[in-house]
Amino acid sequence: MRIIVQNAKCQGHARCAALAPHIFKLDDAGYILPGNIEVAEGEGLTASRGARSCPERALKCDRDPAARVEPDVIPPRVRRA
Repeated sequence: MRIIVQNAKCQGHARCAALAPHIFKLDDAGYILPGNIEVAEGEGLTASRGARSCPERALKCDRDPAARVEPDVIPPRVRRA
């Protein structure tokens, strides 16, 4: 599992770090550090609670990043007259 961090949304409430300071690292001003967070095995519930506590929704849980596949971009069909 990983936590996707959207730094532009973070307002420094620090609720995530209050619930799980060992998972959510903050800078000196109380904002989440940039970069996604890889969550250790067994820490998923705690990480999920911390992410959901964010009032700005700056943190999102990605439960299975390895299985995630981005679809190919298919160009639109061109109709010929």
